[in-house]
Amino acid sequence: MSKDLVKAKHLLQNENHTCVFVRDDIIYKSCERGVKPLLQMIDTKGTLDGFCAADKVVGKAAAFLYVLLRVKEIHAVIISQSALKVLQSYDIPVSYNTLTKAIRNRTNTGFCPMEQATLGITDPHEALETIKSTLRRLNG
Repeated sequence: MSKDLVKAKHLLQNENHTCVFVRDDIIYKSCERGVKPLLQMIDTKGTLDGFCAADKVVGKAAAFLYVLLRVKEIHAVIISQSALKVLQSYDIPVSYNTLTKAIRNRTNTGFCPMEQATLGITDPHEALETIKSTLRRLNG
């Protein structure tokens, strides 16, 4: 585990953030939930080459966004099996606390809509478009 990932993991555990990105002395933190902080990074930074990320919940949709961001390494508190497969297929090292079959929605009544939306997708760019259109539909 790199020193950047150790720092990101420490910040995630000890501060009230949902995800943290670290490369050397550059740190980006977010308290936004779901895929929103990852989409914001894609929109504002494009990629985060060389950054390590620590995230509370990584489902398949988030995994595709991390691939597009080109992060170097990830730690997830909770990760879905499909997210782990995506990250491994792109040779992104992953550590995690809990591996789960799938990410549940916030009310725990079913699967996360982003996890469902990306279920049959294998291409990160297709996933990005599906995620955006699913968010538009959910947000009315």
